[in-house]
Amino acid sequence: MIRLDAGAVLPAALRGGVVALGNFDGFHFGHQAVVGRAVERARAEGLPALVATFDPHPMRFFKPETPWFQLTTLEQRAEQMRAAGVDALLVFTFDADLAALSAEDFVAEQLVRQLGAAGVVTGEDFTFGKGRSGDVAALAALGQANGFVAETVSAVMLDGEVVSSTRIRAALREGRPRDAARLLTRPFAIVGPVQHGDKVGREIGYPTANVDLGNYLRPAYGIYAVRVRLADGRVVNGAANLGIRPSFDPPKELLEPYLFDFSGDLYGQVIEVALIEFLRPEAKFDSLDALKVQMAADCDRARSLLAE
Repeated sequence: MIRLDAGAVLPAALRGGVVALGNFDGFHFGHQAVVGRAVERARAEGLPALVATFDPHPMRFFKPETPWFQLTTLEQRAEQMRAAGVDALLVFTFDADLAALSAEDFVAEQLVRQLGAAGVVTGEDFTFGKGRSGDVAALAALGQANGFVAETVSAVMLDGEVVSSTRIRAALREGRPRDAARLLTRPFAIVGPVQHGDKVGREIGYPTANVDLGNYLRPAYGIYAVRVRLADGRVVNGAANLGIRPSFDPPKELLEPYLFDFSGDLYGQVIEVALIEFLRPEAKFDSLDALKVQMAADCDRARSLLAE
């Protein structure tokens, strides 16, 4: 799969394909259904399968003060789409120029001129164009006028409710990572380089690999059982503090996984920390000894949960 950013010329071999169009943050069950349908159509018709998405998320453009809500980085989404059989990922920069395009101009400039789309697949709640003036009915009509077939994929239901990024975000903010994982089809994972910290964990016998939370949604602060994928592909179980470390001054927001039965230098390496289970909220302890006792109990519980 290749990735092309805004303004790039689409190779001739990729023009005239079937395009899955949407934000796809999280690439959950519902998103997978949309992209899967585009791939299915493309293969049946002998055409390339493409995904067109937006970066930054439109919400970040229109309401930059909104708290962080991202479930996946663009790189994570790209990897998921590659695994789904997509041939190319097109990233439209969501800026003032794109936001100002009418629904008609968006179709003409992005889907017809840039992509030469033969087909477009979206979710049933997809909107586009200035002021969200275009919906799936408008897209179908514009497709007919411009020589492509637009198709809508119905929402995916799980436990009697629609699978949505909003529902996943709520589960994570409420400390329910297993519920989020069911909707995502995999655990929520934060990816980032390991940073140098203040070495407090090392001093008390629990060295951690510190990762900045970046633009990710902030799940419930607390202690988690985690699985960590290292840069070399190894997966190591562990326990992590996600939050501001109330027992230490000054408060500093971090994700700090302690890896079980591991030794080695991870500084500068990019790791993926998957949140498996929420163990408890953050707490402030009166002494380091009390903290160490609690950390030992947390690690024992995490080992047990991760062994199940």
